[in-house]
Amino acid sequence: MWRNIASNALTFLVVAVFLAGGVLIWAQSEYENAGPLPEPICLEVPRGSNMSRVSEDLVSQGAVSSGTLFRLGADYSEKTQDLKAGSFLVPEGASMREITDIITRGGASTCGTEVVYRIGVNSAEVEVRSLDPATGRFVELAEFDPAADEPAPEAFTEVRGRADTRYRIALAEGVTSWQVVEELRSVDVLDGEVEVPPEGSLAPDSYEVAEGDTRASLIERMRRAQDIILQEEWANRADDLPIESPEEALILASIVEKETGVAEERPQVASVFVNRLRDGMRLQTDPTVIYGITNGQGVLGRGIRQSELRAETPYNTYVIDGLPPTPIANPGRASLRAALNPAETDYVFFVADGTGGHAFAETLAEHNENVARWREIEAEQAQQN
Repeated sequence: MWRNIASNALTFLVVAVFLAGGVLIWAQSEYENAGPLPEPICLEVPRGSNMSRVSEDLVSQGAVSSGTLFRLGADYSEKTQDLKAGSFLVPEGASMREITDIITRGGASTCGTEVVYRIGVNSAEVEVRSLDPATGRFVELAEFDPAADEPAPEAFTEVRGRADTRYRIALAEGVTSWQVVEELRSVDVLDGEVEVPPEGSLAPDSYEVAEGDTRASLIERMRRAQDIILQEEWANRADDLPIESPEEALILASIVEKETGVAEERPQVASVFVNRLRDGMRLQTDPTVIYGITNGQGVLGRGIRQSELRAETPYNTYVIDGLPPTPIANPGRASLRAALNPAETDYVFFVADGTGGHAFAETLAEHNENVARWREIEAEQAQQN
């Protein structure tokens, strides 16, 4: 009798172990295989939330088949305590494992509503936008000039106080350090005062910020980013450049940045200035003269006077030899790369061609022809206006 009982118990134990093993294999498969989500969603994880609340939200949105299994998988992978607050794009058919990785790895939020403070060369604006998970594209909700449009649009005031709203500061290539600081002073999500940093030391880019961040910490992020870019581009510079230091590279890049808005032209524009430096020719570039007049504090808003072109200032490259003493703006990586790897040309002149770009020339005679054509285009444009 006892032998039969022992045999039956052993059989039951074997079956139980077998079933448990099968359940574990099934659970692992459910956790790692594609999920039921029919289209992308934006998952909001508020500050102070936990994996239990997130799992309930995922079940309600049809992203996971079992909240319990999702939580157990997160526990088993030791990621429950790594949950990050934010707005996260969960792709169609994401597995539980993939969703766990998305909400625990950190970094910038990938979807939701954000307010973008754009600092441009000629103006600043605020954009309110929201990512459409289905298309992966941002939908603009409002855009306005904070200096001119009062009161602010309702779409801005609605999201401004929400806990899940994200904020971003976007610097255009070619802005001056004074412009950056001046605009940051009006961004009300930032705190504290900050001094104007050296010209050229800030990397034009998009920076996510949180309410309460200091202006000084943001400026420091921009400076560190520019330092890294400058070091990388300097290390990969062409041979035999008439540039002796990274600081001179930054100066030349800032001139290239201000001389053309056509990305494809930067290497050609850079080649003109590099060739002039090699030949001992003066750079004769208007943006440096303008910087000497404005000190980078805003836009000149008028033409350069003949007296200003003749004035002996450190930034008048019609008068001085070589480079001006400092950058005249904050150049982006593309202009730095162009300055340090210019196109191989014999160009020493360029002038506007009426299309937004420039006509380049190797000789003064060719340049004079290009200038004459540009004067004709200017006259035609004046008649049309």
